[in-house]
Amino acid sequence: MAAEKKDNLNIKNRKARFEYEILDKYTAGIQLTGSEIKSIRSGEANLKEAYCFFRKNELYIKNMHIAEYTHGGVYNHDPLRVRKLLLTKKELKKLLEKKKKDKSLTIVALRLFISKRGFAKLNIALAKGKKIHDKRHSIKERESKRELQRALKYKG
Repeated sequence: MAAEKKDNLNIKNRKARFEYEILDKYTAGIQLTGSEIKSIRSGEANLKEAYCFFRKNELYIKNMHIAEYTHGGVYNHDPLRVRKLLLTKKELKKLLEKKKKDKSLTIVALRLFISKRGFAKLNIALAKGKKIHDKRHSIKERESKRELQRALKYKG
């Protein structure tokens, strides 16, 4: 039963794919406290406003909301605290070089999930902000796909 619940946890940042053009994707571990991982396993996290930044050549995530654990008591965590992301040195160096080269790039959180080994992982992406006309194009594509699915559904 516990193994099934791990596979089902999948917290997404749907707004990120609409607001940004995704260039590179990475999977990072997160440095968490005990009450934070328990809250994540119960599905009480939000990536809506989350973004990543570099401090002393290390990557951190800010504004990722992890609700306080209900049974945490005095040992509970701050829901919006800054958390360190765990990547290899090679990946960190690559991200830092690309970000320094192009100032318009940002690093956003796409998806939070629990790995097969039980660790919390975060899919992050190096992204570039979309312009208004790009967003309109995304909406048109999504609506045309939806119309096509409806047409196929009625024929079948």
